[in-house]
Amino acid sequence: MTAHPAASTALPVSPIAGLRTVEIGDDGEAALQRFFEASPEYFVIVTGAPAEPGDAHEEIHGELPEGWPFTKKWLVGYLDEEGAVQAVADVVSDLLAPGVWHLGLFIVATARHGNGDAPVLYRSLEAWARQNGACWMRLGVVQGNARGQRFWERMGFVEVRKREAVAMGKLTHTLRVMAKPLAGGSFDDYLALVPRDRPES
Repeated sequence: MTAHPAASTALPVSPIAGLRTVEIGDDGEAALQRFFEASPEYFVIVTGAPAEPGDAHEEIHGELPEGWPFTKKWLVGYLDEEGAVQAVADVVSDLLAPGVWHLGLFIVATARHGNGDAPVLYRSLEAWARQNGACWMRLGVVQGNARGQRFWERMGFVEVRKREAVAMGKLTHTLRVMAKPLAGGSFDDYLALVPRDRPES
């Protein structure tokens, strides 16, 4: 795993009253696991089963693919007043190229679905990333996850390529790789920065 020089960027401030942000590490593993188990929809869609006992540990300690440069990987948790996780975002800065930030995971608690929290939280993350040098935001969404696809399209993301036969848990998916410009620029500019996202690659 190759890293750019360490970043010291502060965490985003929660835009939702009653929630605060923390960087989840070993001391937050049990709370993250409870959150995963209480909000199983993502896991059922992506892996074919609810969260398993080691999923929080893997999320905290999992490494990026060998040889992928990046600056920092954050696991941002949004905690309520009792310390329970209500949302989580896995964000990687300068992934593959400077200015390209990647959103690896974004889950809002099932109990908070339908009240507008997801777009508010995402837009806050995006603003934080832009303030700290992000020119592009990148993510992958499982084709067939209709709710997820609609959400990211509403947030302004555009598909740049598909990856076929991606194994995730018990399932194999087509993954839509999507990107969004945060500081102008064309998708030709983006693909020059991240050749692996070219449709023909």
